[in-house]
Amino acid sequence: MKKIWGFLLVLVLATSCGEYQQLLKSNDYNFVYKKAIEYYNKGDYQRALSLLDGIRSVFVGQAKAQNIAYYRAFCSYNMKDYEVASNLFRQFIQTYPESSFAEECLFMTGFCDYKASPKPRLDQQVTEKAISEFQLYLSRYPNSMRKEKINTYMDEMRDKLSYKAYLSAKNYYLREYYKSAVISLQNCLKDYPGSKYREEIMYMLFSSKYEMAVNSVEDKKVERYNNALEEYYYFTDEYPESRYASVMKKQYDDIQNFLKNYDFED
Repeated sequence: MKKIWGFLLVLVLATSCGEYQQLLKSNDYNFVYKKAIEYYNKGDYQRALSLLDGIRSVFVGQAKAQNIAYYRAFCSYNMKDYEVASNLFRQFIQTYPESSFAEECLFMTGFCDYKASPKPRLDQQVTEKAISEFQLYLSRYPNSMRKEKINTYMDEMRDKLSYKAYLSAKNYYLREYYKSAVISLQNCLKDYPGSKYREEIMYMLFSSKYEMAVNSVEDKKVERYNNALEEYYYFTDEYPESRYASVMKKQYDDIQNFLKNYDFED
């Protein structure tokens, strides 16, 4: 019985392959189109895409051209080729801006880039592009049923961007490149004020400014200690019960001991 089923399976596959090869050579373009959609509906996206690629130039300017463009984009999406899919959805919108599929394709443009968004340590251009595309979608379709879902995706990606910025700034801090750390940490606070890493970022900013003051040339020490002191006040005002409180208090006392030797009165 197993041999019979095995033979039948081989026969079915051989027949399928033979049919597909004939379709690739066929000049009956409407039939090829029909079979491509059948392959798509069966989940055979590679064959569907190959057939659609072969006939798309034939139907330029005809009603089927729009459907071919639509299915080609979804073939790439279903094969997880998200970069290609995003470009195909974008091309669809540019070619058929009034299509009934336009809203869905604009969403898919952003969603494909969201799916292609890499891990935080890698370059995040695709992530930024996805956010921009989702924002464009919401500006055109503010009452869309996809709005809540899109906002969740964008929050996730903003958190990823925030984490990448945090890692970059922390790397400068840990390597004791304090001047670069100050710039990066300040940018983190400016670009991502609600970051979940805000407390640590503010601590590293204070600590970096403190270390810059300690290791500064004499004529810049007063200015830099005062800058560090200012960060200390910002931090303790926002996080009075911080886990960094004890170590910061020691640095604060050191700043005060240095500055008390200077008279700042006019």
